[in-house]
Amino acid sequence: RDRSCRPRLLIADEPTTALDVTVQAQVLRLMRSLQAELGMALLFITHDMGVVAEIADRVVVMRNGEKVEEGLVVPLFDAPQHPYTRALLAAVPTLGSLGDTPLPLPFESADPAAPAPVPQATVRADAAPVLTVENLVTRFTIRRGILGRPAGRIHAVEHVSLTIRPGETLGLVGESGCGKSTAGRSIIRLEQPESGRILLGGTDVTTLNGERDALLRRSVQYVFQDPFASLDPRLTIGFSIAEPIHTHRLATGAEVERRVRALLRQVELPPEHLHRYPHELSGGQRQRVCIARALASEPRLIIADESVAALDVSVRAQVVNLMMALQAEYGLAYLFISHDMAVIERVAHRVAVMYLGQIVEVGPRQAVMGDPQHAYTRRLLAAVPIADPRQRGHDQGLDDSEVPSPLRAMDDPPTVAPLVQVGPDHFVARHRVGGLY
Repeated sequence: RDRSCRPRLLIADEPTTALDVTVQAQVLRLMRSLQAELGMALLFITHDMGVVAEIADRVVVMRNGEKVEEGLVVPLFDAPQHPYTRALLAAVPTLGSLGDTPLPLPFESADPAAPAPVPQATVRADAAPVLTVENLVTRFTIRRGILGRPAGRIHAVEHVSLTIRPGETLGLVGESGCGKSTAGRSIIRLEQPESGRILLGGTDVTTLNGERDALLRRSVQYVFQDPFASLDPRLTIGFSIAEPIHTHRLATGAEVERRVRALLRQVELPPEHLHRYPHELSGGQRQRVCIARALASEPRLIIADESVAALDVSVRAQVVNLMMALQAEYGLAYLFISHDMAVIERVAHRVAVMYLGQIVEVGPRQAVMGDPQHAYTRRLLAAVPIADPRQRGHDQGLDDSEVPSPLRAMDDPPTVAPLVQVGPDHFVARHRVGGLY
């Protein structure tokens, strides 16, 4: 529609924020192509400095409604003058920054007065897994017609197996629609798996009864992408955090408020926030509240589903630092679901790559990120924007082919190839998947 009007100016307000890296790269290339074809000006509003480096000629940096710095993209990235600009650039996670360092370097905080972030937690290889998932299958039947007859199945999760140990972060990555969120929701039974086993600390919670349901609800907590939608706008922050304490009967009376105040301090929010409502907090503060609520039940595993995707780069860095600090302090296990490969490289000990509901590569972070064996993993890594305007267009050779639909006929199940070991704890699917090997 905008193209048919042949505009002189196109205002693009966060057009790539919710997109996975491959679609984001395609959208940016499309915008550059339209700009060249129509000769139009582009006002691109974003909090992603990697996208800025990829598309902008000039940059205006704003803070609290005021312009704090302006300049051509290369000089501004090379020598930012304002402390806020320097903080934004320092908070950008970049692929390949780890080299041979065994643990990731922490984010720089956007707040100079903030405490230094802690290093990543150490995982004991001999520790028993907190979570074991074996051949998990989740499918959705599509019905059509007046009689609602089955017309096909969406194969969202196909024979997925994974383990997570205490203090470990497993990063689950892939494009939108690959099944990673459905896998997470199936683990906590927000979606009903068709088959497979889910073991929590050795206890099979695949078939729930009262005791196993209570164990699952307390031991595994979920942090969603949109913190505002996760919090009841009619309830105070304190009431929302206290709810799991009451549900699991962890405290009574004045002890409940004491624990709520302590949880707020743990997520670096003033205890006085317990009397506020969600609309009175920023996006980053609301996500901290959701983390505090997740911690309230004293879980062993937290599933973070795109939990920092909607946050700006500096707030994202602070929230990720907070989650890493809490993991190091309490030995929490994380299943970190994200399409942001750079963030995954910062937080994950191991990485699992999903494609059309299947795990196609899994292994230590440095092996998967530094030496990807599957073509789909290489495609994801090639699409990550680089926060360096001199490397603009690095994704020119990116595969633009569409990912096939997970919807298949009722009698046409997908082929699931076994994972083949290619290195220490590094496995890859050696089969043809939609043109990828």
